[in-house]
Amino acid sequence: MNLHFAMGNGAVDESIDELMKTVQVHHPEIIREMIIAALKAGQEEDSRADLKLMNSTLKEMRFTSKVFGPYRNIKKVTVFGSARTAPNEAVYRMAQLFGRKLAEAGYMVITGAGGGIMRAVNEGAGPDNSFGVNIRLPFEQRPNPTLEGNPRLITYKYFFNRKVAFLKETSAVALFPGGFGTLDEAMETLTLIQTGKRNPMPLVLIDEPDGTYWSRWQKFFEEELLAPGYLSDSDFYFFERVNSVDDAVECINRFYRRYHSQRYADRKLVIRLVSELSPEAVGELKERFSDILTPGGDITMSCCLPEEADEDMIADLPRLILDFNRKDFGRLRKFIDAINSY
Repeated sequence: MNLHFAMGNGAVDESIDELMKTVQVHHPEIIREMIIAALKAGQEEDSRADLKLMNSTLKEMRFTSKVFGPYRNIKKVTVFGSARTAPNEAVYRMAQLFGRKLAEAGYMVITGAGGGIMRAVNEGAGPDNSFGVNIRLPFEQRPNPTLEGNPRLITYKYFFNRKVAFLKETSAVALFPGGFGTLDEAMETLTLIQTGKRNPMPLVLIDEPDGTYWSRWQKFFEEELLAPGYLSDSDFYFFERVNSVDDAVECINRFYRRYHSQRYADRKLVIRLVSELSPEAVGELKERFSDILTPGGDITMSCCLPEEADEDMIADLPRLILDFNRKDFGRLRKFIDAINSY
């Protein structure tokens, strides 16, 4: 039997509808498609390994949503850095202080749950303000003491599910010096923001006052990527380098001074604001950032749009509506900085 995501599967659709009524699911239109996808996979795949991958992925993402769900109204900061950093190193103490300062500022932290920088940040923030997204490796990797037994600890089989949790659930990313894993997360975060697959957010690179880790990393970008044209100048707007914990926290706080969040509605970019902008400020923004608008496009203040009815918790926030060209994401980051400067 050929199954279809559109209705028309006869008795199969009736069985699925009856099953959903029995267990009382939310958003049955989506759950129905998930069930159909599973059935189609069972028809099409005779590889047990492929089916196990699909099954594990769904279960891991379901559990991720369950753990993070109650905390969606709290901003979180994902922190990456070397698992090999020792407690007697200055950068370890910086990471501890960073975790504590974030918690004091009202943020929760997300780490990879391991040692080094991850342990330091969790120690600083404390168990009540910490999430851990651990990975199952061929060699044993136990969660650090702050997260051991914590209800906000998740252990993943697959790196790609873990990466989704790191970036989907966070409001900012901070990186201390580290190895392949740290650089991998830095590049993935940059790529997702650059291509618009992840909404803009602060990306803060933290080093010791006399450290050269991130400055040399940026120099490589400038000499080997920007100079031959592999990058644009605006791609450097996506991150900020700092050499103190206070500056790192300030970068994150500043990003959310007036900017709240964004989404697309009917091909328009809707930016939700903590407070309204004056008509003069909107006019200035329109003049300064006309290059990121579609031909003949506009920037206007608005209230909540009908397409946002599913987010009633923020319905009262004022909106900026942009005819954004959906390609100049570096300039969009500058636009958000300008919003926060008023």
